[in-house]
Amino acid sequence: MILGIDTSLGSTVAVVESDGVVRSQVESPDPRGHAEVIGALIEQALREASIRPADITHVAAGMGPGPFTGLRVGIAAARTFALGRGVPVVPVVSHDAVALELLLHDALTGDREADDPFAVVTDARRREFASTVYRGLDDDGLPRRLAEPTLIPRDELDARLDALGALRRDTGRIPAGMLAVCAARALAAGREIGPADALYLRSPDVTVPAGPKKVGS
Repeated sequence: MILGIDTSLGSTVAVVESDGVVRSQVESPDPRGHAEVIGALIEQALREASIRPADITHVAAGMGPGPFTGLRVGIAAARTFALGRGVPVVPVVSHDAVALELLLHDALTGDREADDPFAVVTDARRREFASTVYRGLDDDGLPRRLAEPTLIPRDELDARLDALGALRRDTGRIPAGMLAVCAARALAAGREIGPADALYLRSPDVTVPAGPKKVGS
């Protein structure tokens, strides 16, 4: 039983069985209130899945790309829950969850060819976007990345994707259910698919002062 947690955009939590069945998924679209809602969302996801914290065997953590303040809340929540339960954390690139959802949807509807490249795009604010390019699923049923997550100026994004022949697929949410499904498939294949460190879009705005300020007489 896998608990998926992501706060790279809004806040979302899901409980998924090892075979990929999504037992629950709850979310808050607020891009700023992560710390205020994450605990309640975890409780709600467990309750709606009719399980106890003791039933969780792994925690899937969305590692971004995302902003510093929001992203670290979800990662800290995932690591804290896993530490309290004594279970492993499975890091997952947040865009992989979106890519898997899109690929499964396209396979069911026949909207696109499975091997057509596409880019998952999220708004990074400050006139920039975060983009990850994919093409189909690999042998383990996981999205195949053609290009790793990249921060791109808004006015350059379409030209860069055109050069790669990748269709732009914008999203404003990360499905925690698909995040946990990615983790389940990675575990079944014995693979690590996410980085150990967060994929921050940019450095935090607050920095350590260079030294004490001079005090005038």
